[in-house]
Amino acid sequence: MPTYDFENSKTGKVWTDMMTIAEKESYMKKNKHIKQLLSKINISSGVVGMGAMKNDNGWKEMQSRIAEAHPASEFAQQHGKRTAKEIKTQAVVKKHQKRQAEQRKKYGK
Repeated sequence: MPTYDFENSKTGKVWTDMMTIAEKESYMKKNKHIKQLLSKINISSGVVGMGAMKNDNGWKEMQSRIAEAHPASEFAQQHGKRTAKEIKTQAVVKKHQKRQAEQRKKYGK
């Protein structure tokens, strides 16, 4: 439910109230001496931390589809759905690739 800032033009009192849009409109019609103050928009539902935004499920699903279409990419490793077996297999492959690269360097092949 949104919050609104109001000012009583007779007394100068300023306050914030939470109500639906319909309630606000009827309140404003009944109280002609009350005016709504403009304030900045507060969007906080998607904020995770300092400078980071939370991705919604639609975007996460799209990332998953892209990862499935390109399974060998870095993007797929970061955002794709993988089983525990696939993760362990990938770790073993990387380990052996590293060993082979070191042997090639050592023996000059």
